[in-house]
Amino acid sequence: MSVFGLFVLVTLFIVFRASRNTKTAADYYAAGRSFSGPQNGFAIAGDYLSAASFLGICGAIAINGYDGFLYSIGFLVAWLVALLLVAELLRNTGKFTMGDVLAFRMRQRPVRAAAAIATLAVSFFYLLAQMAGGGSLVNLLLGIEGEVGQNVVIAVVGVVMIVYVLIGGMKGTTWVQIIKAGLLISGALAMTVWVLALHGFNLSELLADAAARPDGKGEALLAPGAQYGESWLTKLDFLSLGIALVLGTAGLPHVLMRFYTVPTAKEARRSVVWAIALIGLFYLFTLVLGYGAGALVGADEINGAPGGVNSAAPLLALALGGPLLLGFIAAVAFATILAVVAGLTITASASFAHDVYVNVLRKGAGDQVNEVKVARITALVIGALAIAGGILAKNQNVAFLVALAFAVAASANLPTILYTLFWRRFNTSGALWSMYGGLSAALLLIVFSPAVSGGEKSMIPGADFALFPLSNPGLVSIPLSFLLGWVGTMLSSERNPKKQAEMEVRSLTGAGAEKAVAH
Repeated sequence: MSVFGLFVLVTLFIVFRASRNTKTAADYYAAGRSFSGPQNGFAIAGDYLSAASFLGICGAIAINGYDGFLYSIGFLVAWLVALLLVAELLRNTGKFTMGDVLAFRMRQRPVRAAAAIATLAVSFFYLLAQMAGGGSLVNLLLGIEGEVGQNVVIAVVGVVMIVYVLIGGMKGTTWVQIIKAGLLISGALAMTVWVLALHGFNLSELLADAAARPDGKGEALLAPGAQYGESWLTKLDFLSLGIALVLGTAGLPHVLMRFYTVPTAKEARRSVVWAIALIGLFYLFTLVLGYGAGALVGADEINGAPGGVNSAAPLLALALGGPLLLGFIAAVAFATILAVVAGLTITASASFAHDVYVNVLRKGAGDQVNEVKVARITALVIGALAIAGGILAKNQNVAFLVALAFAVAASANLPTILYTLFWRRFNTSGALWSMYGGLSAALLLIVFSPAVSGGEKSMIPGADFALFPLSNPGLVSIPLSFLLGWVGTMLSSERNPKKQAEMEVRSLTGAGAEKAVAH
């Protein structure tokens, strides 16, 4: 508990220090564009290696083996889409939010409103996962049982996160993410080496020990199908999950917003290369940690702990190094959740304040002081909603919840971003069809899927209104969003070749891109 408390105090101190330079909207949203590529790479890794990456994936591998590792592969491969298609062009074209890029060559108000709605929806789904992970982690650390106690813990996590965002803005949040990424990767490395040392640095021996546990799934852990089964329907679900993971990252608003915290497009590209290296290394560790938890802790103990599957990594830390290592890993994982939640909250509040308040309601006339004030009020509201949602979703696997957020991001945002950057004919009508259509399809399919009702592990146990057979909607909603974008564009005669040409030059050369703010 002392390790845990110390960590929260240190990060709060950093946030207070960073807040002294947060005066303008560029400071609050983009940290004055003052971070270097490597620094931003660490911050992206800190933002991206969320509760799902650490708690959810380790638990999924411990219980389901090979099938759980798909999350690691999908989350990593997704970065290539972000690097090759999005990072540099987005940094050159936008200012603070995804809405800036879309509104560059289209009608401002309707497109910004749609971008803000999509950003808020994706951020809310992602927040659910982080809050659920935070609740299960602190419950495990404090040994809290019962519904009321767990709900109180989730509320406390939410309040601390709101403090980070209100005070520190993007600069404070970024420094917390950088420190957290370093600690998370070093902690995971230490545990990985420890687990391998116990098995003579022989991965085959570790896998054999995990498969030999009487309370696990045996040899099924080493082959596909332990989680999803062998039927054609479960294979489709597996495919749907894979598509959502690979295409979702480049549509995640809180990841896209990180590209604006660097001074140039070159640094944006460098930051993604650094992020890929750090994230790739971490996901290799999750393979060892997941099977290590399966071998040393066992499925029965993991499933029976507070937080269920999400407790595999902390329980492995307890088995290896006792309460001290558990305290360190829990503190790092808690900081992981706080940093990611803070990043999500600042993105959602920036999108509302910058896109809706300033550019839709005030028609571009709002001053920066009021804009930052509105962003802070929005952060309070989003924090309250995240606490309520986290309490509802506290028994779900966080990796699964994040996969839903990825599906929503890939359906609502990615087709519109790619069409905007690469298709000259694309227009406002196509953007609105793609964003609203993709978002509505994804949300509708999730509501009527086994993820929400009709299954043993559904969000609403006992209810059954599942009409869509797949747990993840990506296989249907992502192609539908691309199709709707094309149909909406072809049905409209609107064109703006001058703006489109200007955007093309700016996105490829960086001429006219936002500059860093000197302090």
